[in-house]
Amino acid sequence: MSNTNNNNKKKITIKPFRHHVSMDPNYAETTWSLLKNAIHEIFKKNASVLSFEELYRNAYNMVLHKYGDKLYNNLRQEVDEHLRDVATHVAAMNDDKFLNALCESWSEHTQSMLMIRDILMYMDRVYVVNHNVNSVYDLGLNLFRDNVARHIRIKDRLLNMILDAVKRERNNEVINRNIIKNITQMLVDLGINSKSVYEEDFEKAFLETSALFYKAEADSFIASNSASEYMKKVEKRLREEMERVAHYLDNNTELKIREVVERELISVHMKALVNMAGSGMRSMLKDDKIEDLTLMYNLLGRVANGHNLMREELSKFVSETGRAIVQSPENQNKEKTYVPELLDLKNKYDNILMNAFGNNDKNFQHTLNQAFELFINESQQAPEYISLFIDEKLRKGLKGVSEAEVEQTLDKVMMLFRFIQEKDIFEKYYKQHLARRLLLGRSASDDAERSMIAKLKTECGYQFTSKLEGMFQDMKQSTQTIERFKSYLNTIEMNPIKGMELNVQVLTTGFWPTQNTAKCTLPAEIVKCCEVFQKYYLSNHTGRRLTWQTTMGTGELRAFFGKKRHELNVSTHQMVILLLFNNHDTLTLKDIQEATNIPGPDLQKNLLPLLVPAHKILTKNPPVKKFSATDEFTFNENFKSKLFRVKVVQVVQKESEPERGETQKKVDEDRKHMIEAAIVRTMKARKNMQHANLVAEVTKQLSSRFRPNPITIKKRIESLIEREYLERSSTDRKVYNYLA
Repeated sequence: MSNTNNNNKKKITIKPFRHHVSMDPNYAETTWSLLKNAIHEIFKKNASVLSFEELYRNAYNMVLHKYGDKLYNNLRQEVDEHLRDVATHVAAMNDDKFLNALCESWSEHTQSMLMIRDILMYMDRVYVVNHNVNSVYDLGLNLFRDNVARHIRIKDRLLNMILDAVKRERNNEVINRNIIKNITQMLVDLGINSKSVYEEDFEKAFLETSALFYKAEADSFIASNSASEYMKKVEKRLREEMERVAHYLDNNTELKIREVVERELISVHMKALVNMAGSGMRSMLKDDKIEDLTLMYNLLGRVANGHNLMREELSKFVSETGRAIVQSPENQNKEKTYVPELLDLKNKYDNILMNAFGNNDKNFQHTLNQAFELFINESQQAPEYISLFIDEKLRKGLKGVSEAEVEQTLDKVMMLFRFIQEKDIFEKYYKQHLARRLLLGRSASDDAERSMIAKLKTECGYQFTSKLEGMFQDMKQSTQTIERFKSYLNTIEMNPIKGMELNVQVLTTGFWPTQNTAKCTLPAEIVKCCEVFQKYYLSNHTGRRLTWQTTMGTGELRAFFGKKRHELNVSTHQMVILLLFNNHDTLTLKDIQEATNIPGPDLQKNLLPLLVPAHKILTKNPPVKKFSATDEFTFNENFKSKLFRVKVVQVVQKESEPERGETQKKVDEDRKHMIEAAIVRTMKARKNMQHANLVAEVTKQLSSRFRPNPITIKKRIESLIEREYLERSSTDRKVYNYLA
């Protein structure tokens, strides 16, 4: 019941009291007249006499009473008329006063528009927003742009005067930077939230004239200056342009003007700069001009393909320089100069790389490595010579040297080793040289030897060094064996080799390099020693066989030269040769060969150290380097030495062509087995494979040791097919199947 009563009640609405006010029909004109006079006073710099509060209220009321259009349009007209007068005034100025007059007019205009904006603030907030038109201040900017900045007698004149000022400054004249800064900032401001006015009215022409200026300057300067002087000029110009932007141009111009300078001064002339005769990159590399190379690296790094051009020149020059070393007739015969010169070359360019090319720029590092790899592998003797260099250092070159210096030397050699593609050939030579050092007791340091092997192991893997490590293991076991043998001799009542001392190294065939096993006729007392040891060894190691390698041993002799006695440390073959002179004063080469059965080349190698001035235990007649069967050799009783123990140095020489051919033959044979193993290993995993893919995979697997020839791989595939390890697919002859 109560709800029904509530619904029947009438609602009461309260409305505002309507007061009808009649407006003065001349209100808009009267109010605008007040505002117009105020605007004129502002333009006349008499703003101090105005009441801004009253003016603001009048402008507010005009907008409130829907006279916003009238107010806005009248404002535009007044400002427009005023700026036409300003433009006439500025255009009439002579060149000395023109820029100052324009700057002053701009400054006064912006100040005036700020005051007018304060008066018309309500119009900005309401009318401008509702009608989507320019704000009061922006309207003033547009009108100044159209009436003054782009006036027919001002626009081009203004541009030319600014460009002329820039040109004069580039020619080392002093200009008023502040006024130029004001002008360029005016052009930026006239763009209203964009750089369009600045770009169209100034920047475009500035960049075009700059390009012409630098093109002419570059053509003139590169024709009459060295590369170094030219680059310094470019660096100076770039720095000046950056300063110019910082002082009186817009920040966005920096990238654009830099591109102009880099294009005209660097890109266009970089080939001529790099290849400049007498002062270009080649000259800088040759003479270690680090400062100039650094400048070139920095400048050419600014432009596209600049560094590529430098890398091409670096590659060419280093390849040519390196090729001159490896192909030098002197280095072909003097292996001792080969590696040191390459190391000096590597040190030289590593220094350049570190100090001139961006602190080891990876791309330049790669280019340098490629160049070294290219020319080093053009020399077939590279693996041998590098091994010979290591051999010399590990034999005598590291005595008295600190561990850090030892590591540094070995690391330098490893740099060259990495460039060798045929690492298996290096392994052959290294094994031969290591064997000589170990067996002849010539190694200067076991720690250095093991350090070198560790480096090779890190670089090439366990398989590469397993035999080298086996050689050290054999030496250790041999020491233990000979100690037990000497203990055994002490237990015998009648020592069969009393008065002689025998040391034997028992070597595992697979670890040590294959040696020439040609027989050498040993003296009877030596033969007896060998028989006693062999009987002892085989009684303790059944099922083994001993083969005596006389080419790998050493001997110590007591020799009397007149009344003076010396102990001579010589090779086994030298010992056999010298013992002949116990019964003969003079022997011919033919006599010695028949008595010892030492092969001719090996005989000459062992005679040579006995003839050199440092030792001269024997004399030769005729005294010439060349050997012939009738040459006579005489024991030199006049031999003298300050040392009681005289060690006849075994000269480790590079191989002769026949020996090198034999080594290559052994390498080729080993490669056949490695290629076949890689083929079978790959096919076992894949089951079937196309020919091209199989060749690529085998090449990849073996590349750490050598670069197999695709033709050789094909031959090994054919051999495996014949032996039924593989078969060709019945549907595609280019596909192989694995046969389990």
